[in-house]
Amino acid sequence: MTSSTQVAAIAARGGVALVPIGATEQHGPHLPVTTDTTIAAAFATAASARVARDVATWVLPAVPFGFSPEHAGRPGTVSLSPRTLLAVADDIGRGVAASGIRRLLFVNGHGGNPELLHVACRQLRERRGLAAFAVHVPGLALPPELTEGVTTGDLDAHAGHYETSVLLALDPASVDMDAARADGLDEVTAAADSLTRPFGAVSVPWHVDDLSHSGVIGDPTTADAGWGERAFAAQAAALADIVRAVAAHPLPDEWVHSRRGDAE
Repeated sequence: MTSSTQVAAIAARGGVALVPIGATEQHGPHLPVTTDTTIAAAFATAASARVARDVATWVLPAVPFGFSPEHAGRPGTVSLSPRTLLAVADDIGRGVAASGIRRLLFVNGHGGNPELLHVACRQLRERRGLAAFAVHVPGLALPPELTEGVTTGDLDAHAGHYETSVLLALDPASVDMDAARADGLDEVTAAADSLTRPFGAVSVPWHVDDLSHSGVIGDPTTADAGWGERAFAAQAAALADIVRAVAAHPLPDEWVHSRRGDAE
């Protein structure tokens, strides 16, 4: 728990507000609808602990909803509209700024959020004077030894090996491995050569119904708690480095003045 006095102290040290954000959406029959939020919150807490000696951080309560139209119609999915998500991000930033903290990092656990969070960060700079950033933590690089022999990338898009393994490490009681089944692999593979494939360079407004019967896109049957622990540790370390970089980044007014000075 963080008190108002502690938040003021974090602000006085030029600290960083970490805002975990996830989603409430279907994750197949074996994972909870809170999967993305649980992962985001755990990463924010772990990174905060890793940088405690050199960076003051305020880990805010996790935002449990995101932009999830790709899972609309599946039981358990509650999606915010783009306008609502941007408004929530702005309200959070306004409160952070009013608390005296000028640097903010959204720690994101849901693949549907990054585009909107990048827009939110631009608006927070313009409207609130914040140095605002967003990072999609599950997308951070993993060591090569962790990616050998497991489904990754497009074939591990939702509720597959990665998310199931990390949940087994973080909250094993929430995972029902007896219900885990691979799905969507044939559909993703069949589209691999298309320029307009669901996860290609061209943005495609895919829906989970296009690819999967169960809501899973990947193979959760290979999930392993030990693998999840190693993956989490590697990405938490990478996130800690990002937090340090955010803490050292110039504030918008400082950055603009510095660049103008260089030009002169």
